Amino acid sequence: MPDEHPVNNNNGSSLDPKLAAMLAYLLGPIGGIVFYMTTKDSYVKFHAMQSIMTSVAIIIIFIGFSILAVLLYFFWSLLWILNLATFGLWVLLMIKAFQGERYKLPIVGEMAERYAK
Repeated sequence: MPDEHPVNNNNGSSLDPKLAAMLAYLLGPIGGIVFYMTTKDSYVKFHAMQSIMTSVAIIIIFIGFSILAVLLYFFWSLLWILNLATFGLWVLLMIKAFQGERYKLPIVGEMAERYAK
């Protein structure tokens, strides 16, 4: 059973924690940093940190694939697949965050959990 987050607004903000967690993904690494630095809510901090870490990993992967695409044409098609997968992942993470679920991605989810405390 997924960890559910009760709605509370004691994080110093008038923004609902579930909405804040969703916005942390929507705005990418910038949104993650803003929400991580401005909230005390561990639920929002978790999703903000997971957004930051996932965004950085995806940016590094995109840079690597872009360099390879210059050298080998085959990687251009893989960039399209990576774009679609990234979009799907972001939609999934935003939905899960808005539903109040602490959905952990492999590797970065555990790391984000440690930084959310």
